[in-house]
This record gives sequence, C-alpha cells and structure tokens, in this order.
Amino acid sequence: MIRDLTDAMQDYLREIYKLRLEGRRATTSAIADRVGVRPPSATAMVKRLAALGLVEHERYRGAELTPAGERVALEVIRHHRLLELYLSQALGLSLDEVHSEADRLEHALSEELEARIDRSLGYPTHDPHGDPIPDAKLRIDRGQLRTLASLEPGDVATIRRVPDDDDALLRYLADHALVPGKTVTLTRAEPFGGPLILRVGRAEHAISRELAEGIGVT
Repeated sequence: MIRDLTDAMQDYLREIYKLRLEGRRATTSAIADRVGVRPPSATAMVKRLAALGLVEHERYRGAELTPAGERVALEVIRHHRLLELYLSQALGLSLDEVHSEADRLEHALSEELEARIDRSLGYPTHDPHGDPIPDAKLRIDRGQLRTLASLEPGDVATIRRVPDDDDALLRYLADHALVPGKTVTLTRAEPFGGPLILRVGRAEHAISRELAEGIGVT
C-alpha cells in the first residue's frame, strides 16, 4: 500500500496519527499547519485519502485514520526513526541533524534496506530522541513517560525523550546535556510560573516549564 501513495499522502497520514497521539483533533487547519500548506489544500488531500479508504472525516470532528491509514502512518514513522538511529550511530550525526536527514530519506527506503538496517542495529525499540520505533509488525510501545515539569524539587530522573522537530531547540538541549540517557536533578522551581532549575553533572541550567512539559523522564 505505502508504495502506491505519494510522499505527500504519507506525510499527511503521519501527521494525522501524531495529532491524535497528542490528544488533539486532526482538523484541516491543524493538519495544514503541520504539513505547511493552506487549509483548502489540506481539505482536498483529506478528501483524497478518504476516497482511498485511509481516512474518515466528519465536519467539526476532524480526521480519523482507518486501520489501513494507521498502518501506512506507522510504516512511515518506522522508516523515519530507524533512519534517525542509523544516522546517529553509524554516521555520528547529531540529534539536530538526524531529523531533517531522515525526513528526506524516509520515503525512498525500501523494505529490504529497512530490514537490514533494523537487523544491523539489533532491532532497536527507540530512536535517538527517545521516541518508540514500531517493530516489523508495526507494533509500537504506547507507554507514557512522566514529564520533566512534573518533578518536585529534589527529584532525580533520567531523560528518556526530547522533542524532535526543532533543530535549534535540539542544539540548545545538546549544549546543556539535556539529552536522552542523562540524569538530572530538579534543584528548585521558581514561583509564579518561573523557570525550573536543573542540575546536570556539576552544571545548573534554567529552562521554561513549557519546554519541560515536552521532555519525558523516568
């Protein structure tokens, strides 16, 4: 199925899946914002996907993936996250580089090469940003992490996931060692919605609560 769809169709299905995973309605305006087009273009594409049996759409309720549409979305996500991990481990690309490179390569990845990359990496379960990788049967770990913002002063946690869609933010996090696998301590939370003060090794950093909400920890 995936090879019969254009790259744009695959991108739409992926973004609808992600919106629903975030608990948001996949309205045409929300979809348009995610894929970088105007709402009328998104409306036309959703109608095309519905005609193919990949999406169900109701006015004011947004788009829902059919089982077939969800399989395509998970396949695209699997390609992307395997490529990110391969580019990170085999070629040494940084966290802020792998996302955009994987975006360019994910649609061209053959099933045969996908399987070889998976095998060479030891059948990984998470990408470099900490997002789960669907397995070969498109099963995915849907477990929820705590957010960094949920910690109390004195709590110690390990970072497991960081946002993957902002290169500048990823460079900022890497510069401050706020990346998956690092242990952090919340030393204090400034009052009245002020920043959180974190200790990483011997260094302390202040980050906004909004940013902390997007960082998953255990």
